[in-house]
Amino acid sequence: MPISVNKDLCIGCGSCAALCPDTFRLDEEGKSEVISQDDKECALKAVEACPVQAITVS
Repeated sequence: MPISVNKDLCIGCGSCAALCPDTFRLDEEGKSEVISQDDKECALKAVEACPVQAITVS
């Protein structure tokens, strides 16, 4: 089940990085990026928190 972020949709609000700092961070462009695939449970919370639905866990 890879965790991924659609950079075209991401607005850089940072909710995913705030909820799951071991899974997401904001890159130099201010967009979210996945830094670990280890915590799917937290990533699913980030999916719910993302205001533009840019995160997928499949």
